[in-house]
Amino acid sequence: MKIAVAGTGYVGLVTGVCLAEKGHIVSCVDIDERKVALMSSGISPIYEPGLDELMVKNLNRLNFTTHYREAYKDADVIFIGVGTPEKHDGSANLTYVYEVAEQIAESIEKDCVVVVKSTVPIGTNDKIEDLIKTKLVHNVNVHIASNPEFLAQGTAVRDTLHPARIVIGVEDQDPGKVLKEVYNKFDAPVVLTNRKSAEMIKYASNDFLALKISFINEIANLCEIIGANVEDVALGMGYDSRIGNRFLNSGIGYGGSCFPKDTKALHWLANFHDYELKTIKAAIDVNENQKLKLIKKSRKYFDSLKGLSVAVLGLTFKPGTDDLREAPSLVNIPIMLEDGANVKAWDPVGIENFQRLHPNGVSYCHSIEETLKDTDICFIFTEWDEVKDFDLSKYNELMRNPIILDGRNCYDLLNVRESKIIYDSIGRETVNTLEVSLV
Repeated sequence: MKIAVAGTGYVGLVTGVCLAEKGHIVSCVDIDERKVALMSSGISPIYEPGLDELMVKNLNRLNFTTHYREAYKDADVIFIGVGTPEKHDGSANLTYVYEVAEQIAESIEKDCVVVVKSTVPIGTNDKIEDLIKTKLVHNVNVHIASNPEFLAQGTAVRDTLHPARIVIGVEDQDPGKVLKEVYNKFDAPVVLTNRKSAEMIKYASNDFLALKISFINEIANLCEIIGANVEDVALGMGYDSRIGNRFLNSGIGYGGSCFPKDTKALHWLANFHDYELKTIKAAIDVNENQKLKLIKKSRKYFDSLKGLSVAVLGLTFKPGTDDLREAPSLVNIPIMLEDGANVKAWDPVGIENFQRLHPNGVSYCHSIEETLKDTDICFIFTEWDEVKDFDLSKYNELMRNPIILDGRNCYDLLNVRESKIIYDSIGRETVNTLEVSLV
């Protein structure tokens, strides 16, 4: 089937490449000529494990272009996969989606199905249908379908090729049949529903997971107060099949391109209709406070970070991606700098992106050892394997004051007790094996 994909970010590019992997002929459209040239040579402009290899493998079925008219005019199916960034009020910015819809309307020369892959507020597909049909240049039949994505950065290729479910929202049978053919080679259950329900499935899924994370973080904070261990609590909860063990890892909050944006967007949409989603509002509030958990912990050891050498391990919002969106590092490092700290930071893939935002004031390091050397306190913001596998004894060897504030619970407390460090994590007891009073 001949398919066009608008947008080559995480959603658009991964969707296009994976559809090519399943045998479709795919044209990916982007306005950035530099990105198009890069992708045409088999190089992904985003860091996503396995994506480059899949691009090279399927270059004979992939075309990358800035010429949207050529890509759209005779496509059987056109996916809209552009970004819907958050506005200042928390609502979704649909500017790029509507721009693509207008381009499609003026370009298509045959009957086709336009599929909204981008995460959009409930009712957006109806507006896109009205816009496209109003602005059609040629006498063609066009159907609009909702087909939300459920990929996670770091595992996006796997999530797309082996999805837990495929959600298709349509208002009549014809586009549903077309999309079932598109996904014919995907082994996953298909949920066929109307467009508004499909749009809501996306938001309800992401917001439920965000709520689950905020819940366990609240429990973790209470565990610290009463002396319980949140990992044991989560383990006991997870054995209950009604709850499950996923998204029960406590830490310093969720980040990324989905959970923060989608919780705020659904909260805004409810408020627009004079309804308050109290659970979603609570998840947002808890998450914002949780991001500052380590800074607050640091006050137990130092009244101020002024003049101290501070190590930061991990800049991205999670391992497996170079994405910084809503990462705790973006909130915490400016506070450290304002406090007068000398900040040294390490991340295996996120330094370049972070350096664009903070070109001055931070010393960027090439190894964990270099980062820790002669520092007074260490903040762990991302649970990279390199951090989890790091020899705990080196904290004492390298740091001036081996105080580790771990926002991702990277280390087993039994192993920590064998090292000469102060280790303060989330929802667990603080371990002080230095045989001295806390600083």
